[in-house]
Amino acid sequence: MSTHVKRAYRYRFCPTDAQAAELSRTFGCVRKVYNMALAARTEAWARQERVSYHQTSAMLTAWKKTEELAYLNDVSSVPLQQCLRHLQVAFTNFFGKRAKYPRFKSRKKSRRSAEYTTSAFRFRDGKLTLAKMTEPLAVVWSRPLPEGAKPSTVTVSQDSAGRWFVSLLCDDPSVQPLPATGQAIGVDVGLNHLLTLSTGEKIANPRHERRDRTALAKQQRRLAKKEKGSANRARARLKIAKIHARIADRRRDTLHKLTTRLVRENQTVVIEDLTVRNMVENHRLARAISDAAWSEFRSMLEYKAQWYGREVIAVDRWFPSSRLCSACNTLRDTMPLNIRTWTCDCGVTHDRDVNAANSLLAAGLAVAVCGAGVRPQRSTPDRQSATKQKPSRREP
Repeated sequence: MSTHVKRAYRYRFCPTDAQAAELSRTFGCVRKVYNMALAARTEAWARQERVSYHQTSAMLTAWKKTEELAYLNDVSSVPLQQCLRHLQVAFTNFFGKRAKYPRFKSRKKSRRSAEYTTSAFRFRDGKLTLAKMTEPLAVVWSRPLPEGAKPSTVTVSQDSAGRWFVSLLCDDPSVQPLPATGQAIGVDVGLNHLLTLSTGEKIANPRHERRDRTALAKQQRRLAKKEKGSANRARARLKIAKIHARIADRRRDTLHKLTTRLVRENQTVVIEDLTVRNMVENHRLARAISDAAWSEFRSMLEYKAQWYGREVIAVDRWFPSSRLCSACNTLRDTMPLNIRTWTCDCGVTHDRDVNAANSLLAAGLAVAVCGAGVRPQRSTPDRQSATKQKPSRREP
């Protein structure tokens, strides 16, 4: 079965002074138009009216004709139209209860980006030229695009560390479902070990943030002493941003390697449906949990599984995987975090994390086979889990 996958290829580039100035103006205009359109739609919502994308597009045309907003004509119109489409998607997700109400873009905190469609860029012979520019971008082609690829959209962005990126969205025919295998694996995430597999393998937690914690704290102390609004403070902030960018790059590289390996080697991957947003409220573990990036790990795993014809099963977050014996399904009442190994009444000695991974695997396979929900058990002698594929009796 062939699939058509839209894939974004991201590259760094070094703009000239003129290109950097043009892109900075475009970023500012995109932010201005987005905020004005959001304000107009918010005011209309207060009057119990709805404003569509076409109405905001008409507003943009009127704004360009005013004297105070005439500078919007100096940049390409395509990124301005695209930001209105992004706002429409944000409202669609809000009304569909998939996201919160759209927020205004901040000059200091929001992502600096602009999206160009095919009418606003030219890609020929490996050279990319954007609208309103006479010279192509000096892109560092770190990896080749798919043969014969024709980008449908180009997104230019600048991160907080001052690095420039260009992302080309195109069809990737090389992404095809992998040959089916009968291999299934359970994955338990943690802090001492980033991943524990049902095979017994434990993958160490690199703790990327801890490696640069001393340098980060030093630069943050220096930033705190700088006067707000000064050039020295801007340079100090940039140094901190570069450290954070280096940490994020290493973390993302590790997760890409792990998720690619899991998807290539296994047909089914079973994970736990964790609410990381609630878990980081524990201030003692918040930094370590954020550094582990469990949410990003799951996101990568799911989209790669969709690409290559694999299956990812998320077991209910309340399933007692650590307290449930993977050999006899006996459920312990409590299991403090300091207990790393324990012996069941059946005589089997378990490693806490390996047992959790095996329990998740059994529960996930039961869900895949019989469609049963996986919820915590209230008692062990006469109640069977979904892994047994037997109906359980209701308790009064």
